[in-house]
Amino acid sequence: MRRVGIFGWGVVAPRSPNIEAFAKNLESSETWLTPFNGFGPDNFLVGNPTFNLADYKPWIDARFPGSRFSQLERKMGQPTQYAIGAFIQSLSQNPGIEKELQELGARAHVYVGTGLGDLPTIQNISLDLYRAQRRWDRFWASPEHNSAVRAWRETREPLEGLPPEPSTIEEVERDKAEDDWWHFWAGRSPELREYLEELREIEAMGVPDEGDVESAKLAVIKEKRTRNARLQKKWSSPEPPWNAVSSNVLWNIHNTPASQVSMLGQITGMTFAPVAACSSFGYGLKLAMNAIRLGEAKAVVLGMTDAAPNPLVVGGFYNARVISADAAVSKPLTALRGTHIAGGAVVWVVGDYEHFTQKGFKALGLEPVAVGVTADADHIITPSKEGPTLAIREALASAGCEPRDVGTWDLHATATPGDFLEVQNLRDVLPDSVLITARKGTFGHGMSAGGGWELTAQYLGAEQGKVYPTPLAAPELNKQIAKVHKHFVFDHEEPAPEGCSGKLSMGVGGINACIISRPWK
Repeated sequence: MRRVGIFGWGVVAPRSPNIEAFAKNLESSETWLTPFNGFGPDNFLVGNPTFNLADYKPWIDARFPGSRFSQLERKMGQPTQYAIGAFIQSLSQNPGIEKELQELGARAHVYVGTGLGDLPTIQNISLDLYRAQRRWDRFWASPEHNSAVRAWRETREPLEGLPPEPSTIEEVERDKAEDDWWHFWAGRSPELREYLEELREIEAMGVPDEGDVESAKLAVIKEKRTRNARLQKKWSSPEPPWNAVSSNVLWNIHNTPASQVSMLGQITGMTFAPVAACSSFGYGLKLAMNAIRLGEAKAVVLGMTDAAPNPLVVGGFYNARVISADAAVSKPLTALRGTHIAGGAVVWVVGDYEHFTQKGFKALGLEPVAVGVTADADHIITPSKEGPTLAIREALASAGCEPRDVGTWDLHATATPGDFLEVQNLRDVLPDSVLITARKGTFGHGMSAGGGWELTAQYLGAEQGKVYPTPLAAPELNKQIAKVHKHFVFDHEEPAPEGCSGKLSMGVGGINACIISRPWK
């Protein structure tokens, strides 16, 4: 079986714009969480990534025309930009690996996914659309632009589907009532239909079938713009709502981070976005290792990326009753009040160990040996006992690692009541000698990137023969959890135990991934 190594890595995380800052910050037991205030003043703490795309401008400008950086800045959302930054970092630990990835052709793959997608971009464009639709409907529903309204006002005859007049609705519901009223009447405006007929004639213009197609296309586009401007001036109407929808909604779909990494790295092998909620990084690592061991790839650029916390995500997690909302750090394994949302990215260059070391490249951290993946097939959010336990047993068996051989383990632990079950399940498999870590009190819960941050922290510490501290103080350990297991990493570093290292992630929908790693021999 081909051995697999990590030959590059990069991180964008709270307080950590790069992998070097990430490693330095891990030496402290302080939390990296900060106030959210995305709803105005509130009681949420989140992990806001530290990031500036301009840090990567020299690298991009050295390889592409000057317009490329501007294009990335204007059109790409946070998940893609974070992934680009982490990818560029991952090329720095082993000089020459960028060229190697290019020369591998179809044998270099890119698997970069996301947990929730680019929700900030979708939210902003949705709000733009809503406001434009509201202006549009209000204009065409007004009596001066709608003869049907003028006629109805004289008779007040009942109309099927006519909403109540906004003035009759309580103030708390009036915005919605206005939307319904204006939309109803805009749909019955003869003047709007006349406008649309004129617009249809403009948009019906096509490219002539004679002459140069490209120049003819540009001429048609210019003529359409001129006539559209003339139409808007004639009617004095707002811009149509379809004009308010930025094309960025198309450029920031789930596979965009992967495709942009492939383009910037000039990597021409298979490229796609694996998505498996909180277990995404483990699932992606499984796919990368499979591709290498099957001989389909010599290298895989593997990554996960999440947007900075925004109101949609924080509000959604709050109403799912899994987020802390008391303005204090909720640490795993303590009061079990809930987790903290975080954003950022992590990218690894995963490669065929023999191939890369023969070319003089050095493997980083630990050796990933096996990944066990399972589905609970049970509850939408609460992990089962059987699913994660099976993932652990599958990973141990594939790695040829006995439970007694495990030295350290990193939990998924989200500071919810599920922490107790996770520790209990783990002890059903592993002995009480295992040194356990839980890090979401440090940098928060990146939906897809969090598991990658935790694994990277495990690997970085192993390189230095230690386990980084966590924010957890010994007296804070939940008493019920302490009855099950006592050997945890608290707010000071520990020497790295001998043996294998484990990492479990449990995703929304009951998706589990367990990674077993070992020191390089």
